[in-house]
Amino acid sequence: MKKIFISVTCFLMATNMFAQKVPSHTQWDKLLKKHVSAAGMVNYKGFQADKSEFNAYLKSLSDSAPQKSWSENDQKAFWINAYNAFTISLILQHYPVKSIKDIGGKIYKINTAWDIKFIPIGREKYDLNNIEHKILRKYNDPRIHFAIVCASMSCAKLRREAYTGSKLEAQLVDQGKDFLNDKSKNNIRADKAELSKYFTWYGGDFTKNGNLVDFINGYSQTKINSSTKITYVDYNWNLNDQK
Repeated sequence: MKKIFISVTCFLMATNMFAQKVPSHTQWDKLLKKHVSAAGMVNYKGFQADKSEFNAYLKSLSDSAPQKSWSENDQKAFWINAYNAFTISLILQHYPVKSIKDIGGKIYKINTAWDIKFIPIGREKYDLNNIEHKILRKYNDPRIHFAIVCASMSCAKLRREAYTGSKLEAQLVDQGKDFLNDKSKNNIRADKAELSKYFTWYGGDFTKNGNLVDFINGYSQTKINSSTKITYVDYNWNLNDQK
């Protein structure tokens, strides 16, 4: 009985250790540094050339469904990386393509590119909408909109490093500052702020802990106030391709 008890205990300990393991994002980090420019433009042909390494990283995500035992930041970093990596994977499946919106149908939340269930994580299969709306937005951190990338010119820059739990807070702050102060995404002056459509599409996310002015001023070098006229710029869905 003693031997059986020890064996069962060892098995449970080993299972628990395996369940708590957070996957390494080192491989993804190397690919991003190699194939993403400082401006956030993506060398899709380069990702195609490194198909073996890229697919190996995607498999590591599929084999490592987030666990409740992981820290919240480790879970959040996993899902951000998964969203971005599988978005690139989707583009590569249809490359060359002018826009992600040319993939799939035209009815949002029905058959667009964001509704294709092609992302295996653990025993589940997700689409991009599942990851964004049912997982990432549940963290109530609007900065995720500056971290996940829709493969388009008007989206936030794809960061040239993997997100990790240990650095996530600093990375999200940096993404917020980069996005708000990028005049190709947001043109902010004291009297008039031309903002990304992010701030109208996901308006409620940015006002849960204050108003929109408060949020903008937390990241923008140019400060605005309640009298600042706010408008929203057209969204450019052209592919963020280096070519």
